[in-house]
Amino acid sequence: MTTPVIAIHGGAGTISRNSLTAEEEARYHEALAAIVGAGQAVLNAGGSALEAVTEAVRLLEDCPLFNAGHGAVYTSEGKHELDACVMSGADLASGAVACVTNVRNPVLAARAVMEKSEHVLLVGAGAEAFAARNGVATVGPEYFHTDARHEQWLRVRGQSRAMLDHDAASFVFAHKDAPAGVAEKAPIDPDNKFGTVGAVALDRFGNLAAATSTGGITNKQPGRVGDSPLIGAGCYANNATAAVSATGTGEAFMRTVACHDVGARMAYAGNTLEQAAQAVVFQQLPKVGGRGGLIALDAQGNLALPFNTEGMYRAYGRGELAPVTAIYAAQA
Repeated sequence: MTTPVIAIHGGAGTISRNSLTAEEEARYHEALAAIVGAGQAVLNAGGSALEAVTEAVRLLEDCPLFNAGHGAVYTSEGKHELDACVMSGADLASGAVACVTNVRNPVLAARAVMEKSEHVLLVGAGAEAFAARNGVATVGPEYFHTDARHEQWLRVRGQSRAMLDHDAASFVFAHKDAPAGVAEKAPIDPDNKFGTVGAVALDRFGNLAAATSTGGITNKQPGRVGDSPLIGAGCYANNATAAVSATGTGEAFMRTVACHDVGARMAYAGNTLEQAAQAVVFQQLPKVGGRGGLIALDAQGNLALPFNTEGMYRAYGRGELAPVTAIYAAQA
């Protein structure tokens, strides 16, 4: 039997640690550890990699510290449009949803598309109706609201640009006329953060799986879809190569088909997982202005967590070992 492994990410971006207290930073480590620990519990009980990544991403969607599900960012119209994808490495089965507005856990809708439809990707009202018919919980728009995300949107509303992401429910956003010392309270600067969550896992039977979910980017054009729900761009799993989940400038990950490229380099060029992941993140993505990172895991349990930003929320767990969490580049 293979030793099971799971890794998760909660977005990448520019570090803002100078204004952060140890207690504030600890909230992120605690959330990451609890969520990856829940995924470990699924695997250690004999659950599949697919079950583990689904559960981990569901919990990330429910955590307001991260930009997916509850706590998702606002579009330019002041609404929420959510995307998610899940993929099984054993048979390449895949499911995804995009631009859903009332699905509590988009990753569960993506899983339903994979298992209960003949399709891979459903969007908008059709995806919402399908999710509801198949027992996926739906909610009103107020469920996704957090004061921090709403405040961030108010600061950029009316501008022609979308703003890199979000952050925590405990976040204190600074207005241009705010009192001195009122600033962000999260490890990664919300105005320079890519807010996607994801998970990759290897189960005891040697199967891989990946899942990715996002609320997108603040003030985005309604109808905009990034890499997260697209097979090969923001999510990919193949037992022959690797399971990969990405976070970053979505359009760049789409143009480079970044997650699939990791596996392709392994399959066609003989790269190790580490070599392939490093090449994609530090060579290919920057050619098209791509910033962010990814988590990748192969069938031998090798793990790669590269990012070309100052930080990336991440955690992993092997077998019964305690979870390892990290935010900054110097950490594990």
